[in-house]
Amino acid sequence: MKLEENIMLSRLFDAYGALLSQSQQDIMNDYLLFNLTNSEIAENRKVSRQAVKDAVSKATKKLEEFENRLGFLKKVDIMEEEIEKLKGRKK
Repeated sequence: MKLEENIMLSRLFDAYGALLSQSQQDIMNDYLLFNLTNSEIAENRKVSRQAVKDAVSKATKKLEEFENRLGFLKKVDIMEEEIEKLKGRKK
């Protein structure tokens, strides 16, 4: 996974992770926060690598759908840009 994609997925997970199932949250924690491979996650959870891959894929799609529908991160980005503009005016 490219660094930019990983950062975006991490941001999505921070914003919307609580909306995933507990199992998906646990797998995404292992995947994103602990940087474990699918094989390591599968071994720890006693499931197949394919099950982990499917869970990551489904969770990623859900997180992207949440952002597409709610747009929370887009709004945060816009607010951060406005804050930076305001900081520039103060100087």
